[in-house]
Amino acid sequence: MLDIFAGSNALKTLKSEGFHSHLFSAFLGASGGPKWFSLFGLDKYLFGEFFKDRQAPLSLIGSSAGAFRAACFAQADPVAAISRLAKYYSETVYSEKVTPSEITQKARILLDQVLGPTGIDEIINNSVFKAHFIVAKANGLVASERKALQLAGLLKSYAMNRLSRRLLTKQYERFVYHSASSNLQFHDESEFLTHYVNLTARNLADALLASGSIPLVMQGIKNIADSPPGMYRDGGIIDYHFDIKLENQIGLTLYPHFNSNPKAGWFDKNLKRKVNPRNYSNTILLVPSAQFIAKLPYGKIPDREDFTELDANTRIKYWRTVLSETDRLAEAFNQFLVKPDLSIIKPI
Repeated sequence: MLDIFAGSNALKTLKSEGFHSHLFSAFLGASGGPKWFSLFGLDKYLFGEFFKDRQAPLSLIGSSAGAFRAACFAQADPVAAISRLAKYYSETVYSEKVTPSEITQKARILLDQVLGPTGIDEIINNSVFKAHFIVAKANGLVASERKALQLAGLLKSYAMNRLSRRLLTKQYERFVYHSASSNLQFHDESEFLTHYVNLTARNLADALLASGSIPLVMQGIKNIADSPPGMYRDGGIIDYHFDIKLENQIGLTLYPHFNSNPKAGWFDKNLKRKVNPRNYSNTILLVPSAQFIAKLPYGKIPDREDFTELDANTRIKYWRTVLSETDRLAEAFNQFLVKPDLSIIKPI
């Protein structure tokens, strides 16, 4: 039902101290659009029960869909917020000939629904759950909103990334919009230029929207407040599933993820390139098992292709079924916590 993986140091810690919420000081949320629906039940359990009444700070780090989840977890009622995200995202319907403008407009509507009237203030002022939204600043052709130029820039990115991920640093910079009280720093072997910007009422909505602004699919976000002028796009371009070391973090990192083979960046999706296991030494992955996924409708987790491959009614029914089924993952995790069996944990 639920597979658990642990990095080398994380496994040592679990063996000596058991599996407890206070062991964790960071939480990761990956890009992947509606693939996140496969984690919905876990998300509700983790922030409704596992981390409930927590007093010690927990850094919430996300790109794209992971950033939207982090924005939910940092609100006063995280379960209600993540449930709004699941409902409104899964029920979004687009025109037959949808444009980037329409998708962006509906993403802003979704954002308003998720944040509500008080969400921005709750996120900014949360001293326990500290949000970090990862955004990619695009430079050169990938900054253009003209489709042909943007596509040319993306093809260049694809080609350069096949040679070396480090070559992408010429086209993209990492921006981390974070809680003002956070001292979290990223160590990145690819050496992307990384900037840290405090979240404010002026920039939070735009930074969050930018983190999920998929190239070609959505419009980029220009000139985010408190940031250098320019075009900002999906954080998953750089940090799709993450290949970073978190500095100034004492505890472990909890990472619910929809597969057990994380990829560093968006352009690595179809490559055999693996992440550095040392960057996962302190990480614990919670992953829906292959058996669980096989029993879902169509034998897979949701993805963006469902928007085009399925009619709206069929897609929404399918996604609702997945959202409901993921409560079984929460039950499996709860059973593990009640009666821990560390022998089932697999190495990363």
